[in-house]
Amino acid sequence: MKTRIGILGLGGVGGYFGGLLAKAYQESEEVEIVFIARGETLKVIAESGLKIITKESETVVFPKVVSNDPEVIGKLDYLICATKTYDIEESLLGLKKCITKNTVILPLYNGVDAPERIRTLFPDNEVLDGCVYIFSMITSPGVIHNVGALQRLFFGSDSASISKMKALQTIFKNAGVDSHLVDNIEDTVWEKFVFISVLASATCYLDYNIGQILEDREARNIYVSLMNEITMIAAVKGLNLPEDIIMQTILKLEKTPPDTTSSMHRDLLAGRNIELNSLTKFVIEEGLKYEVETPTYQLVFDKLSGE
Repeated sequence: MKTRIGILGLGGVGGYFGGLLAKAYQESEEVEIVFIARGETLKVIAESGLKIITKESETVVFPKVVSNDPEVIGKLDYLICATKTYDIEESLLGLKKCITKNTVILPLYNGVDAPERIRTLFPDNEVLDGCVYIFSMITSPGVIHNVGALQRLFFGSDSASISKMKALQTIFKNAGVDSHLVDNIEDTVWEKFVFISVLASATCYLDYNIGQILEDREARNIYVSLMNEITMIAAVKGLNLPEDIIMQTILKLEKTPPDTTSSMHRDLLAGRNIELNSLTKFVIEEGLKYEVETPTYQLVFDKLSGE
């Protein structure tokens, strides 16, 4: 029996990692990669393949299946989800026919609220936790541009089948994905969430890219205030984050191309829907739950939500 893996969301994350998988298993008799796409993205990939551009190369990959029709997609052993967080419920409910009780779901969203939301929809399924570090974006439908030096994927679960997770890790490794099956996945996911939440909130609030935030003292102060608020919540929750996480995160920013910005900022500039609830409002709500004040996050949310 073939292991069938669906990739839902072919943006910077799903397109890049899905592309590596589709390329590696193009001729495989054991693993089949299915791209789940719609609209112009579906049309372009069906006709011309998915193009991945990095500093070193350009690659075009053709999955065995690319469709938005559950009948064509078929039953899936694994579903890797990488849409925007505001699309979680609608996109997954549209795939109900493809998700059996044995389907393992791996969310690779920007927020940390996705696994809980997916478990509400599919309480009988194994839903993993996961996150990625990557600076990658769609330049046009079916074209992914990877601009950073880091493309790393982490996943795990304290309750899911070890054998199914190890099988997925082997599939990733054989495709050249820099993936890590980790025990303390909640800590790992929150460490990434601290990075992405603060960056998204700061870049959108200030309308600055990374270079501008690092150069402007007032902007850096806002960035650090956001870091202090979210890391305080993580500490009260009992998460084990690095003690020097603020310094580590600033060092990560300094190694990033200065004209890079967050995906939420790119969406804001393009007039698209933004992940404000998962990346900013969620932190305010966690602050209320754990009695941690989040005045800077509130400032950001009030401005961006128009309240």
